[in-house]
Amino acid sequence: MATILTVASFFALVCISQQARAANYTFMKDAVHAPRTGFYDYIIVGGGTAGCPLAATLSARARVLLLERGGSPYEDARVLNMAHFSDVLADTSASSPSQRFVSEDGVINSRPRVLGGGSCINAGFFTRAGAGYVRAAGWDPREVRAAYRWVEDVVAFRPALGPWQAVRMGLLETGVLPDNGATYDHIPGTKVGGSIFDADGRRHTAADLLRYANPDGIDLYLRARVAKILFRFKGTKPVADGVVYYDSRGNTHEAYLSPGAASEVIPVGGGAGQPAAADAQRHRPGRPPPLARHRNVILDLPGVGQGMSDNPMNAIYVPSPSPVEVSLIQVVGITRFGSYIEGASGANWNSHPSGTQPPPPPPRNFGMFSPQTGQLATVPPKERTPEAIARAVEAMSQVPDAALRGGFILEKVLGPQSVGQLALRNLNPDDNPSVRFNYFAHPDDLRRCVAGIAAIERVIRSRAFSRFTYQNFAFPAALNVTAEFPVNTLYRRGGDPRALERFCRDTVMTIWHYHGGCQVGRVVDRDYRVLGVDALRVIDGSTFNASPGTNPQATVMMLGRYMGVKLLKERMLLEG
Repeated sequence: MATILTVASFFALVCISQQARAANYTFMKDAVHAPRTGFYDYIIVGGGTAGCPLAATLSARARVLLLERGGSPYEDARVLNMAHFSDVLADTSASSPSQRFVSEDGVINSRPRVLGGGSCINAGFFTRAGAGYVRAAGWDPREVRAAYRWVEDVVAFRPALGPWQAVRMGLLETGVLPDNGATYDHIPGTKVGGSIFDADGRRHTAADLLRYANPDGIDLYLRARVAKILFRFKGTKPVADGVVYYDSRGNTHEAYLSPGAASEVIPVGGGAGQPAAADAQRHRPGRPPPLARHRNVILDLPGVGQGMSDNPMNAIYVPSPSPVEVSLIQVVGITRFGSYIEGASGANWNSHPSGTQPPPPPPRNFGMFSPQTGQLATVPPKERTPEAIARAVEAMSQVPDAALRGGFILEKVLGPQSVGQLALRNLNPDDNPSVRFNYFAHPDDLRRCVAGIAAIERVIRSRAFSRFTYQNFAFPAALNVTAEFPVNTLYRRGGDPRALERFCRDTVMTIWHYHGGCQVGRVVDRDYRVLGVDALRVIDGSTFNASPGTNPQATVMMLGRYMGVKLLKERMLLEG
């Protein structure tokens, strides 16, 4: 009897097969196997969300070196399985794909340490930047659309909504209109976005985009720690010449640019990594000494590390009388007042996208929002010490199972207008920098947060969401579950701004959308060339003045492809 596959089943098998082959990329090796010296047309520092598509594109017509400080996502089954999303964030070991850091504001955050970057540890939502954002960036809209499609053919999927995503109907019922259906486009109203998780809950990351790479045009080394960029000088102007990197055994390797006007070093360290790398290259004004190519600092660019922003996020936990599914971000309400509303669930892990029960997670893990993952709303930021986190984990262990059945509705502030800065603590590339985001320093950010929390209350009280709330639901009680202070002494139905302002400040968390530090006009030009330096570009989220769309990962991947195509065109012109 012949076996007939549905179209969906066929493509699922194709995707699984492609990921299996990706784990055996012939050009991917541990850095201990790298030559002591090599020569390349492009040296890309960072195999993350932008680095992978950039390297894959450039390898078509050039020799490319891609250096990644972490390992392969195909080596860690947790990375590729949505059921273990929170386990990766909760892992604070030295080999974890997620490197935890705490901002000077007291907000716990994570940096990726794995090929594929943030696409390996995030909640998976996939959505494009708005048309206005594309215009402001000076990008060619036609080339942008082509680059998005190139990415989407490999990593983007239409999610099947579970019950908790009734947040969608709640948003529509409460006036977050129009209903934009399922779309990757950024349009005001309510929509179902894309996901990098497929129907079986399997994650597809930026590393999968390396399937496009020309194997003969690329060397990819894992666990390669880049210590410095090397420079030569054209007169008094520094010109990037190569990099020094170390493998896991501490051996030193050097990679140099091949002769040619088009050869470049391209750091793509991401929102927190890239400004730190750039900070290590700064130097006070003045003529460099003869051996400056081996110095740690080269040029003074005051904008390096400045303009750092993180979209503040606040979430309301809603205990549910009905079972909930494992559900990450799938629906978004793009409001007119400058806040994005989204939902995530799965505190009790009652079901799984494939219909099978996943292995049990660590006990009392709220999934996306928990002390284990560093998402800690129940303790104000400045009090989030290791001891406070340990107490919160212990307190969670005492809560009855029924109380942990539920999910979250969150709001994220558009923008934001509050900005901070980043600086190195030392020159060790493995150590976290000092970062301050200054959450809610600008009053408009606080106003948008208050409006977002009020919108969440309306969604929770909507008919569409009634199956997930207990009778006589009291919204102040939900605030008190999330934040341990007597907000109901200030809060009354309709929302006292004083109470909600306090709630915003005391429960602020990150949703990992930090950006800035190497911004266009301050550190790089509109083609991402570092100002005052030749043969050096920065192509990643650190160049953004604002986070694109509701979630940046699709645009960061797009930018890697977009700029790769642009650089190849420039190369062809220079080579005649």
